[in-house]
Formats: sequence, C-alpha cells, structure tokens
Amino acid sequence: MTALAGHFSGHLRELRNRILTSFLAILAATLIAYAFSEELVRFLMVPLIKGHPNLAKLVYTNLTEAFVSYLKISLLAGLMLGFPVCCYQLWMFIAPGLHRHERRMARTVVFWATSLFAGGVVFAYLVVMPEMLSFLLSFADAQLEPLLRLDAYLSFVARTSLTFGLAFEVPFLMVMTAKAGIVSKGYFARQRKYFYLAILVLAFLLTAGDVLSAILLAVPLFGLYEAGILISRPFKGKLKAEN
Repeated sequence: MTALAGHFSGHLRELRNRILTSFLAILAATLIAYAFSEELVRFLMVPLIKGHPNLAKLVYTNLTEAFVSYLKISLLAGLMLGFPVCCYQLWMFIAPGLHRHERRMARTVVFWATSLFAGGVVFAYLVVMPEMLSFLLSFADAQLEPLLRLDAYLSFVARTSLTFGLAFEVPFLMVMTAKAGIVSKGYFARQRKYFYLAILVLAFLLTAGDVLSAILLAVPLFGLYEAGILISRPFKGKLKAEN
C-alpha cells in the first residue's frame, strides 16, 4: 500500500510540474507577444485593408479598451505559441503508459488535427475575412461612414479564425469514426443530404446569422465533407483490426 501511494504521489508531482511548465510557457509567450502587440494588431488588420483599402484605422471608445484588447490578443498569441509546449508536456506524461501502436496513433491524431486547424485559420485569414469585410463595408457611402472599434474587430477576427479552424476538423473526425468502425461502410455517402443540411444550419449559427459568412463557411465545408468521404474509405474498421 505504501509503495502504491508513493507511486501515485510521484505521478501527481510529475503532473503538477508539467502543468506548471505549460503555464510558465504560456505566460512567457504572452509577455513576449505583448511586447509586439502593436505589430500583431497591424498584422490582424491586413484582411481589413485588403477588404477596404480606404479604411486603415480602428477606433476605441473608452479609456481601457485599447489596453484590454492588446492584452486579449497577446494572451491568444501566448496560448498559440505555448500550445506545442503544452502538447509536449502532455505527451511526456502519458506516453510511458501507451503501447507502440497507441503512441503512433496519438502522434497521427495530433499532427492532422493541428494541421487542419491551422489550415482553417489560414483560409479564414487569407480568403474569407477579406471577402467578408469587403461585402460588409460596401454599405459605406457619403451618408454612412464606418468606424470600427478595436475590440469588436479583434473579436471578429478571433471568432472567425476559431470557427474556420474547428470547421476544418470535419474530414479528420470523419476518418477517425470510420477508422474506429463506429459507422458502417458508405454511411457518410448515404447520409450526404442530411449532413449538408446540418452544415448549412451549423454555418448559419456559427456566423451569427450573417448570410454571406454562412455561405463562405458552408461551401468549403461541403468540399471538406466530400474529401472526408474519399479519405475515410481505406481506413474502414482498421482500428478494430489493430485491437
């Protein structure tokens, strides 16, 4: 019993140290990002300038808004920069207890989930946001001048990036369910029309009812869904066979 308690206590100490290391990595990355917060904001304004070249400034309407907005964007950047460290610490904690094929599967999952999420964020930044902003700001005229608040714009960028990053996980989730044998052969192809309808509803909800944003989200999701059907075919039931 004493040996078991000591073993469990050692695991708790290791977990505490790895959580602390992850927290310190995020904190350090956040502080570094805050030092470059003005550059970060300029970088995030690129889609706005592409969408509406004449609108190159943002405004803030209360004294603390700029500081809080810079802090938020720095924290977000800190989380992104510290994410690999967190993943490494988690991996080093759980890897000793995994079998070889489980470690291989975990590496594959992390790689593809991260790559697809990053792909969704890049797609939103380079393609979706400039088009969306161009449309939304096209209503400006001599009688209507757009004055975008700093906090609102940064929230829009973060929300859109997160939405598309998560949306691009669709093929990965389809492959994993097929690989695990959770769905039968040809299930996603047979249920295509229902999933298309669900994608439309989800896109509308995620974009807060903005029709153009919903279309810009739904169209690539349709393509990703079809890609998921093609990619998942070779993996049907493979995980069950491995077990």
